[in-house]
Amino acid sequence: MSDFYSSILQGVKKPYKQVLNLSSGDPQALSLKPLTFVRQVGSALMVYFFCGIYCGVFYKSLGSHLETHGIRKLQHSISDFISRRDGVASDPDNIYITNGSTATLLKLFVPNGSSLQTGVLTPEPSYNGFKFALAAQGALVVPYYLREEQGWAVQLDELHRAVLTAKGYCNLMALYVINPGNPTGHVQTKDSIKDVIRFAAEERLIIMADEVYQSCMIGEGMEFCSYKRALMEMGAPYSNMVELASINSISKGLMGECGLRGGYVELVNFDPSMKQNIFKLFSAMPCASLMGQIALHVMVDPPRPGQPSYPLYTNVRLEGFSLVLTLGVLNSLPAITWQPVMGGMFAFPRVSFSQAAINYSQERGQEPDVMYCLRLLEDEGLCFLPGYELGMTEGIYHIR
Repeated sequence: MSDFYSSILQGVKKPYKQVLNLSSGDPQALSLKPLTFVRQVGSALMVYFFCGIYCGVFYKSLGSHLETHGIRKLQHSISDFISRRDGVASDPDNIYITNGSTATLLKLFVPNGSSLQTGVLTPEPSYNGFKFALAAQGALVVPYYLREEQGWAVQLDELHRAVLTAKGYCNLMALYVINPGNPTGHVQTKDSIKDVIRFAAEERLIIMADEVYQSCMIGEGMEFCSYKRALMEMGAPYSNMVELASINSISKGLMGECGLRGGYVELVNFDPSMKQNIFKLFSAMPCASLMGQIALHVMVDPPRPGQPSYPLYTNVRLEGFSLVLTLGVLNSLPAITWQPVMGGMFAFPRVSFSQAAINYSQERGQEPDVMYCLRLLEDEGLCFLPGYELGMTEGIYHIR
């Protein structure tokens, strides 16, 4: 990468005018049009905040502190959204509004002063941000590998294998799942989710369900099933004993408001005695900005059929889906194969390299997929992320 930037600084001419960062998790950086309704609501509140709009909903000043757990009205709106989505009741008091980062949540699950480091079962491949957050908390990544040949499915035998490897060197505290997957684009079935819940119950693990791409269902006939819904359908004892933290955010999916920063976590079946500690933790961390919480409100309570903003809102969302679906062009490229993308914003195609290419890259101290991405950047101005950085089995190469 340094050679690429050095050549730019030296004035070397490239056959392209700009670099297209296709590896980015920032949809608007890829020219995804912002949802107009978010901008309209935010602009109206910025201009007319002191004129009584949303009176009683937000604080009396744009610059004042907000409640530790988030705006109360927003908590109720999120609770209503979850209840509509899952068909089961959601308690507003179990919802905490965040700045969209999982780092705050990890502070709940990683105790200080333990003789053994805390371990978290983490899918491979998965995006690096969560792994970095674990490292920052002093916790360990305990990898479990998704099965590409089975559509990146989560396999129970692989979870059990990962648990066995962790015994003796760390204290397993949680199981992290991403549904829909990043970078794999897989979507878990309800039966698969229930199997994972039973596993977590047997191993006494907290489930951290990263469900930030739930609005992006691409595969034909695919329907998103949340971990909360599956858990409640299972009934006792699972529905009242398995601890679940489900995460959603405005930064991902078709909202794509990475810069505004806002998200929420719903904590299910956590001991009531923990609530005071949870409150203290969130009090010590920066909350989502007012504009981030406004965008979050739009996400969970968008325009509905019959309302004036609904047609434009729907059209802009469809434009976002069309951008996602253009990923299919990759399948026509030579030496590239992939599992169908069922949901999310990413594809994770496998790249087949000749033995000569593998030898060439290794002689230069690079993984083949890293070399491939660097050449795409240098020659075509296309920035992909090599699968090597996201965690893959040795000898198998991907790009995101």
